Parts: sequence; structure tokens; C-alpha cells
Amino acid sequence: MPITIGTTYISIYKLIPNYLITKRYALFALYTLYTIIISVFSIMFSVFFGIAFLTNFMFTRVESLSRNTLFIIACVYLVVIVVSAFKLLKLNLEQSNYNAELEAKILEAQLKLKEQELNYLKMQIHPHFLFNTLNTMYGFALKKAEQTPEMILKLSNLLDYLLYQVDKPQVELTEEINHIKDYISLEQLRFRDTLHVTFNSESCTDIISIAPMLFLPFVENSFKHGKIIDGKLSIAISFECKGNTINFIITNSHEKSQSQPHGIGLENIKKRLELLYKDQYSLDISETHNSFHVQLKLEASNG
Repeated sequence: MPITIGTTYISIYKLIPNYLITKRYALFALYTLYTIIISVFSIMFSVFFGIAFLTNFMFTRVESLSRNTLFIIACVYLVVIVVSAFKLLKLNLEQSNYNAELEAKILEAQLKLKEQELNYLKMQIHPHFLFNTLNTMYGFALKKAEQTPEMILKLSNLLDYLLYQVDKPQVELTEEINHIKDYISLEQLRFRDTLHVTFNSESCTDIISIAPMLFLPFVENSFKHGKIIDGKLSIAISFECKGNTINFIITNSHEKSQSQPHGIGLENIKKRLELLYKDQYSLDISETHNSFHVQLKLEASNG
């Protein structure tokens, strides 16, 4: 019994956790061999001494002990193996639980990082959008134009969307389209006869949800970086919906020789698309001598 207890203790508290679990296999094999040699010697000694004691040290009465000794050794190591197996199982379960907790913490940290990055991108988009819109209103206020109250009303609708709706994870596509229309109305007041806009969203009547402020930066950039050619800034906007697939196309008149980077809005929207719709979108941006073209295909979700 003491040899069984001692061998089991060494196995489950020394050999397995210190060498086998830590993958120090050479030392594990070496110390296991030492343990086996010492334990086998101790078993044989105890068996021999026990039988000699029971026979009053009359060795002439001691019969062959080889078969009995092998049986006793087998029984001792059977106990050691069973207990060690339970120890390994326990360690594996503890390791699995630890890995699961660690994975959960890593996932939580990644989600928080993703949320912070999205908020950072939104903070960049909002001032950019407001700056351009307020510049338009400032120009009308200087001229004391009659359209100024109408512009304020349109801007108030956009601000309501910006302040109270944009923090939602999802908004209806029709809501985004309506605010794009408000933005276009503001720009039409500013450009007057020098602006020609075609807008089509008739196929997007089903309830589809998207991330807020997803398409508006493209529209904003088309006005900001578009070029008046032959007296007109031409912009064509189209939303085509089929099931949960949204095909957004926008083209504006443009002069390639005067091409400039399209602001932080376009770069931010690319990052947001990658964060929110990874492997669920395709974005194609092309440029010709007199036009700038953007096509975004997106797999959205039902409202």
C-alpha cells in the first residue's frame, strides 16, 4: 500500500503536471523509468521481506515468488495507471475550460475594439458631413435667400438622423434613401440650374436593414468632388434591390486631369464595409476622362 500510494503520488503530482503536460517528454521518460525501477525494487523487497517474516525467516519454506510478485506489480501499476488517467482527464478538462474562457475574453476584446473603431470612423464621418452642409447654408444666409428656411428644415431632418438614428446598429434602407433625398434637395438649392440629378430607387420597396450612413458619404463625395461640365454637374444615382441584395450605383461628371483624393469619407466607408460586411460586399470604383463611377453590391439583412 505505501508503495502504491507513493508511486501514484509521484505520477499525478510530479511526472504528469511537471513534465508530460509541459511537453518535456525526454525528462518525463527518464524520471518515469527511475520511478518504475525504484518502485519495482521496493515491491520485490517488500514481498520478499513479508513472506520471510510470515515464515519466521525459514527460507527453506519459501516457494517460488516470481508469479506472485509479477501479479502484485501488475496490480500496483494498474492502480497507478487508472489514477493517472483520471488526473490527465481532469487536467484536460481544466485546460479546455481555460482555453474557452481565454477565447471568450479575446473575442470580447475584439468586439470592443471593433466597436471602438466603428465609433471612431463615425466620428470622422459626421463632422465631414456637417461641414459641407453648413457651408452650403452659410452661402445662402449671406445672400439672404428665400430658400434658407427650407434648407434649415432639410438640415434639421438630417441632423435628427445623424444624432438619433446613426448610433443604431441597423436602419431601414428606405430611411437612408429618404435622407439621401433630403441631402440632394439641399444641394439642388445650392447648385440651382447647374445641377442635373437622376435618382432611382423604385425597386427597393421591401424592408431591408443596413448600417446607417452607409451610402450617404458616396453621394456627398459626388457633389463635393464632381465637376461642372458644359454648365452642368451631372449625377446619376440608382438603388436596385433583389431579395437581400442591394446594388448601389452612382456616377458623377468629372475631369480626370483635375482629380483629387475623395476625402476621408470614402476611406472611412471602405473601412466600415470591411468591418461590418466582410465577404458580403463588392466595391468597384472606376474613373474615366469625364466621369467618376462607384458601384457597391451588398448582402443586407431583413428588417
